[in-house]
Amino acid sequence: MDYETLDLLRGRHPAWRLLCAQHAPLIASFLQRAFIDGNVRYITQADLTEALEDYLFALRERYGQDSFKSSAISYLNDWAENDKGWLRKFYLDNSDEPCFDLTPAAEKAISWLNTLTERSFIGTESRLLTIFDLLRQMHEGSETDPELRIAELQKRRAAIDNEIEQILSGEIPLLDDTALKDRFQQFLQLSRDLLTDFREVESNFRQLDRSVREKIASWDGSKGALLEEIIGERDAISESDQGRSFQAFWDFLMSSVRQEEFSSQVEHVLSLEPVLEMNPDRRLRRIHYDWLEAGEHTQRTVARLSQQLRHFLDDQAWLEDRRIMDVLHSIENHALALRDNMPSGNITSLPENSAAINLPLERPLYRPPIKPIITETSLETGDSDIDTSVLYSQITIDRSELIRNIRAELHGASQINLAEIIRRHPLRFGLAELVVYVQLATEAADIKLTTVVDESVDEKISWQTDSGTVRQATLPRIIFLREQSKT
Repeated sequence: MDYETLDLLRGRHPAWRLLCAQHAPLIASFLQRAFIDGNVRYITQADLTEALEDYLFALRERYGQDSFKSSAISYLNDWAENDKGWLRKFYLDNSDEPCFDLTPAAEKAISWLNTLTERSFIGTESRLLTIFDLLRQMHEGSETDPELRIAELQKRRAAIDNEIEQILSGEIPLLDDTALKDRFQQFLQLSRDLLTDFREVESNFRQLDRSVREKIASWDGSKGALLEEIIGERDAISESDQGRSFQAFWDFLMSSVRQEEFSSQVEHVLSLEPVLEMNPDRRLRRIHYDWLEAGEHTQRTVARLSQQLRHFLDDQAWLEDRRIMDVLHSIENHALALRDNMPSGNITSLPENSAAINLPLERPLYRPPIKPIITETSLETGDSDIDTSVLYSQITIDRSELIRNIRAELHGASQINLAEIIRRHPLRFGLAELVVYVQLATEAADIKLTTVVDESVDEKISWQTDSGTVRQATLPRIIFLREQSKT
């Protein structure tokens, strides 16, 4: 890191710009709460604006109404500008509502700020053991002499046999409280670093997707030569060190045996008394599902790249419409040339890079609503001595939490029924929560799930109310299936 490199980073890197921003505490604290704490990969503009409005209201109540004068949407749009680069603003497929995602540079800056806080306990033993273990793996993995590798394995087997003999004799070596806290702190740091790495890997694949689109837009040669070059780049990414490491991690994590082993070990560790004293986050029990969710976003980015190639191959009229394609390519080339030198004045941005065509004949026919039949019943004066507190004791069922429960159980199995899901995730709000589960089964296509209802088999689902009463409902068997990937 010489002077020229650091001076260039100070002027161009979004992480450095965030640390030097006027409202850096506001930006870092809000983005930490909105994205990093809950491992959220993207948030719609309406939800993120509402969250920032609430956060700004609380800060203005504490530090005065003149503390932050701009509106929430103004702050978000400003943070997503190219000269800031702390948020990525984009549109989902078949949606006209903007979404925001945290950029890897902003997450790096926030992670570094977290390291500045004082820690009551700093462990070094676990990191030293990790270093020795990594050196051992590299040494053994690069050793080509069979005799030396066998000698090392025999040495480790002798150590394991010695430990077994000690346990059988009643001498069970245990880690003390300090060693447990040291290793748990190292586990927390590595878990957070993994989530940060996923966002950066996804960003790298997205850059590849962007370069492919630019190359297609500016290409004037043959289709075969273009496909050869694009597929060569895709293979280069897959065969790179980052691509291989990500694929190995993904294959390891997708193993149902590894997931069950990880879950049981995490549950055991979080029940230890020294670990409980550190007040661990409850989300650690599901940290591997957060890894899976983050990995799925990376896989979707790669899938979008493949979809772009498929659209290009399906263009059967490429030669017949050469004149039109040349005009469109000329427009795209001019747009790419002006991307870094935008004209001044009143410029209107488009939400999408293509027009959405809605044909009139594709619209459904009008269906008249059902006319309600009102019976001639005389109204009677109600009893005024009623308990109005029930109006304020309503509950709200979190649909997204129930969807996560279903997806989490489908990670380790190809299918699972509703009764089994409820046994593993007991109902907290009784019949209302059960009704939402049934509603999700009827709307499975909207949440990218597949369901099957077996009316020949009835299942009994039980739950306990706050008063201790056990309720029971009988439903046909509802089976959730893992959605198969389309090739």
